[in-house]
Amino acid sequence: MPVELITEPDDERIADYRALTDVELRTRWEPPHGLFIAEGELVLRRALRAGYPARSYLVDAKRVDQLADLDTGDAPVYAATPEVLREATGFHVHRGVLASFRRTPLPPAAQVLATARRVVILEDVNNHTNLGAIFRAVAALGVDAVLLSPSCADPLYRRSVRVSMGEVFAVPYAKLEPWPTALTDVRDAGFTVLAMTPAPDAVPIQRLTPAQRSRAALLLGAEGAGLTATAMAASDVRVVIPMRRGVDSLNVAAATAVACWELSRDDDPA
Repeated sequence: MPVELITEPDDERIADYRALTDVELRTRWEPPHGLFIAEGELVLRRALRAGYPARSYLVDAKRVDQLADLDTGDAPVYAATPEVLREATGFHVHRGVLASFRRTPLPPAAQVLATARRVVILEDVNNHTNLGAIFRAVAALGVDAVLLSPSCADPLYRRSVRVSMGEVFAVPYAKLEPWPTALTDVRDAGFTVLAMTPAPDAVPIQRLTPAQRSRAALLLGAEGAGLTATAMAASDVRVVIPMRRGVDSLNVAAATAVACWELSRDDDPA
């Protein structure tokens, strides 16, 4: 595995990795250029297993041996000191391993729905940490796919990928457009759209009927604001996770995990 040494943070060979902490800049740069960044050895290996082609690798010079077993193909492997890595990326790369990958085309929502039994639908969830945690919960708790409103954050943004521990690569996802009228397509595919809300007149999630649970599409909104009125109106059932001690609601990622567990608790764990 040939390794190229990088000694200057502004070296054009590592342009993919510049200013990784600048969310606005990275949002403008990554999707239009068809790339995303994976941080950490475990995450980048999961991206490779999921079939994402590597553009390049950027590694702490002391950790090059961690990638010795990889077939890096045509993707160059760059190595640099921690100081150069920090200046180039804008943060201390404590995991010591980064990789730039090419994005692959998203499937249409209809294709995702055709092979799913349960799905999570997200409206306006634009916090990357929450989004990554939701994907990790979905992967672990018996849900087959995620559908995103056009205003949701990018699941392949570095922070989302890291928080999900690479599970964004394992869970099929698609954009659901036009929003929110495309929720009709979810219903037409045989799903019951369950709008998560703390409203006092919502149905406690544990009291859903077997028919409502069997092919469920959990619909959740952004932190704080919750679902819009139009999305709520397009749902079949308004559902609540009962709260105690005066707490009005859970963080959207925590609520997703609880709801996914409740809907899948009777499944065969195998």
